Amino acid sequence: MARSRKPVTPAAENALDQMKMEIASELGVAERVRSSGWATMTSADCGRVGGHMVRKMIENYEQTLR
Repeated sequence: MARSRKPVTPAAENALDQMKMEIASELGVAERVRSSGWATMTSADCGRVGGHMVRKMIENYEQTLR
């Protein structure tokens, strides 16, 4: 069964896109994304951004548990 790429909460899509660009900026690839788009990024760069996003989401969740 194919997974849907649509977020469960539509408002979450904007928040995730914003987070993605913040992390891309932290990693120094945001300017390349703005000029060429995500489709031209290497899988390594995209993986780095995604990995940092997951790490940040886990940290935020752990903060709510305290």
